[in-house]
Amino acid sequence: MSRSGDEDDPFPVDDCLFSDAFCLDSVYSMMGEQVTITQVFGASLGVAAQVWDSALHLCHYLEQRCVALRGKKVIELGAGTGVLGILAARLGAEVTLTDLPLALPQLQANVSANAPPSGWPSAPPTILPLSWGKDHMTFSSDWDLVLCTDIIYLPETYPLLVETLAHLCSNGAMVYLSSKMRKEHKTAGFYEEYLPSRFNVELLHRNDEHNNNIYRASLKTEQ
Repeated sequence: MSRSGDEDDPFPVDDCLFSDAFCLDSVYSMMGEQVTITQVFGASLGVAAQVWDSALHLCHYLEQRCVALRGKKVIELGAGTGVLGILAARLGAEVTLTDLPLALPQLQANVSANAPPSGWPSAPPTILPLSWGKDHMTFSSDWDLVLCTDIIYLPETYPLLVETLAHLCSNGAMVYLSSKMRKEHKTAGFYEEYLPSRFNVELLHRNDEHNNNIYRASLKTEQ
């Protein structure tokens, strides 16, 4: 997964990080676009290493419902491989991809590999580290959409995620979340207890075969 000619790369690949890893390239055709996503396994990336079904479910949902992306300011949390945000950027959204620092080299590699030949319609995706509940205040609240796919699996992070979402959405951004509903991770509890404490939450779509739900949420206004 090394790249040449990247002397100015803000997230240079650490050879030690990927020395015991293997890569899998997968091609996805969605939203009228085709992207190739590299997944790095065995590189201490954990859940950030692969493309999860929840991301693909949200891609298909946004396509089927013709959700407008062109010209929108979009931020993705826990972007992982970046497949959703990269597709949004190729469709004309101004995208910021965020994750923990360890995942950023993989994100940068996938963004670089999927740059359209004619250039990004709006701007190249921005890639930034974000730790929920810690440095979220360094981000603006000037977003149209916040995207989250399969990031609801550690109950101790749920209050931090809600706090982060509340800040990002304080100027009216809409959140789309796609999750596999894992009982062992108390995923339902996030949508039934934590998120409704600050947000109006709507279940948009349920896929029984894959046990995946898609939600839309908007920050509650103060009475």
